[in-house]
Amino acid sequence: MNNLLSLKEKLQAALDVITTRKDGSPITNLQIDATTATELEQLTTELESCNPHPHPLANAIDLLAGCWQLQYSTAREIRSLVNLPLGLKLGQVYQVINVDNKQFFNVAFVQHNWGLLSGYVRVTASFEPAIEDSSPVPDKRINVYFDKRFLAINKIVGVHTPQLNPFKVMSANNPRGRVASLDITYLDENMRIGRGGDGSLFILKKVDAIPGNTSLI
Repeated sequence: MNNLLSLKEKLQAALDVITTRKDGSPITNLQIDATTATELEQLTTELESCNPHPHPLANAIDLLAGCWQLQYSTAREIRSLVNLPLGLKLGQVYQVINVDNKQFFNVAFVQHNWGLLSGYVRVTASFEPAIEDSSPVPDKRINVYFDKRFLAINKIVGVHTPQLNPFKVMSANNPRGRVASLDITYLDENMRIGRGGDGSLFILKKVDAIPGNTSLI
C-alpha cells in the first residue's frame, strides 16, 4: 500500500509540474521534452502494475462514474487539438461517465487568444465491456461506439449566444473496420489511467463537476 501511494504521489507531482497552466488544459507528450515524457511513461507503467483494481469492470465499475478531467495524453486526437487555427486555444477537457446506462461524453473547451469567442466540442458515445474469447468475464477493456458531435459557441465578445449552443450537430466518426477500445489500466477513487487500442495514454483525475458548466452533466 505504501508503495502504491508513493508511486501515485510521484506521478501526480510530475503531472503538477507540467500542468501549471492556469486554463487547466491537458498536456501532451509533444509539449514536453523527450526525457520528461519517458519519465512520465515509466512512472505510469509502475503505477499500473500496482493497480488496486486489476479487474475494474468486474469489481470496481462504480468508480468509473462521474466527471473526469484529462491531465495528460499521448493520443493523436488530443495532440491535434493543441494547435488549433484562427487564434483558438484548447482549454479544459472532461469526460463524464454514466455507468448505469453505459454512456459518456467527452467535452473540450476552446477559446480565442484575445477573448473574441469561447465554446466547446462535445462528443457523445456509449460503451460496453469487451468479452474476450479467452474469458467470458468482463475485465478491463471496453468497446466504444461514438454517436454525435456537437459544436457550440458560448460567447462572442463576452456576449452569451444560446442560439449557437450548439450551432452544429453531426454524426461522430468511428474507426473503419474495427471497434474503438480502451483498456482501464489503473483506477481508484480519484485517478484513472487508460490505454487506447493504439497504445495511446490517458491520465485523468476525478472532479466534482465541470466548473461553470454543470448543465452539461
